[in-house]
Amino acid sequence: MVRSYLEYFYCCPFENGFLVFTLGALFILTVYHFILFFQQKDKTYLLYSGYTFFIFLSQFNRMKEGFLYELGGHISWIVDYPMIHTEIYYILYVLFALSFLNIKEKLPKWHKGIMIGLWVIISYCVLLFLYYVLVDHRIFEVLLGGYYVFTILISILGLVVYIPFFKVDTPLKYYMIIGSFLLIAFSVAALAIHQNLFKQGLSVEPSYGFLYVGFWLENILFSLGLGQKQKLILEERNQSQEKLIDQLQENERLRIEVQKQLEESFKSMELAAKAERINSIQASYDKELAELKLLALRSQMNPHFIFNSLNSIKSYIIENEAEEAVYYLNKFAKLIRKFLASTREKESTLQEELDTMKLYVNIENLRFDQQIRFSISGLEKVDPGKILIPSLLLQPFLENAIWHGLSPSKKDMKLQISLLNLSEEVLTLEIVDNGIGLPASDQNQKKKLHKSESVGISLSQERLKHFSQNYTREGEIKLVDLKEADPSESGVQVIINIPIKLRE
Repeated sequence: MVRSYLEYFYCCPFENGFLVFTLGALFILTVYHFILFFQQKDKTYLLYSGYTFFIFLSQFNRMKEGFLYELGGHISWIVDYPMIHTEIYYILYVLFALSFLNIKEKLPKWHKGIMIGLWVIISYCVLLFLYYVLVDHRIFEVLLGGYYVFTILISILGLVVYIPFFKVDTPLKYYMIIGSFLLIAFSVAALAIHQNLFKQGLSVEPSYGFLYVGFWLENILFSLGLGQKQKLILEERNQSQEKLIDQLQENERLRIEVQKQLEESFKSMELAAKAERINSIQASYDKELAELKLLALRSQMNPHFIFNSLNSIKSYIIENEAEEAVYYLNKFAKLIRKFLASTREKESTLQEELDTMKLYVNIENLRFDQQIRFSISGLEKVDPGKILIPSLLLQPFLENAIWHGLSPSKKDMKLQISLLNLSEEVLTLEIVDNGIGLPASDQNQKKKLHKSESVGISLSQERLKHFSQNYTREGEIKLVDLKEADPSESGVQVIINIPIKLRE
């Protein structure tokens, strides 16, 4: 009895329901992964959905009765070309495999070579079909004859495709390799049985049973592989989110530490200033008071800058751009450390100052979608690691340029730091923006309901004055509206002359 069941299964896959069962499963896989494509926005699901759909179409004309058979009668212009459907699902298989294993990113040279070969085969199939439609309508001689050539070409390409399968470093490759191997093994067995039965003049129907078993085994492995791929993506996303949470907690701890140290520095400097008022001369008092104002400015700027920057980085987290968020969090943490170090050091090298300004503009640029083009020029004239200048001297001018000059213009935003001149006594720096200029910026400030007076420039002038008191040349800061010199230009030029002080 068992043998008779097996013989019936083997001999009559079209009559015993195995064909209908296989087509039904393929159609379900098609619809399911087509829905997943819209949910996950991953083209791998779309390619796999197309692959199973064209396998379904390639076997549809085997139906002899039932609902599907009646349906096929109305769409015979589609189902009567199984060779075309077979060619399409072979092509979709290659595209699916490349996307599933991410060959384009991991092995770009292999991906490029395989795609060139695939386009050659696609072009051959299109030209063959156009020849059949426009010139010669003999389906057997044209399409079937061309199908044999296609089989040779796609088999060669298939062997080439297997090479990067083994090279790529991912556990997902085993689903693709084993699934493809099983289908090939059962396809070869089906072809051998088909040829043997055909020579004996018997029905070739039993050979298709082997082919359908191959379809089943391959697509079970491919579906499991897609599930495993989604699992790996979710695990990677969860790990990235955990890293982002840890980084945010670290930055919050750092912010609290910075704020606490600034408050302690403010208090200590306040006490020192009171002592100097009693025990020091007026010049010493003025110098310490200037440093106290600098710390007050930093304590005002840092919390505001910290919260705005964290809000900008938070948008990357919300949009699941983990790599961008981690990248800017690292830059942000480095910038905060430099700000913290500057509260302990009154002077820094020109190189350290420019590095800090690069970080500052990079972080500020987050809120402008990286539209500010920032550059530094002229450093080939000096050794920036030996020249000392007041710490964070340039920051207030960059901040004013960004928020009062470039931000209102909102287009083609440029900001540049240039070294104009270097003599034995004076270093000349220039900060230029192409914003709206001084008059328009003043008008914008007058229109605001809550007006805030920036003391950054006056404090910088006072600090530069104290920095210069032991030199024959006094430091100087000059602001120029570019439109005054050339009506076609707009923006502000800041010229800063700093007495040369070399690092010991």
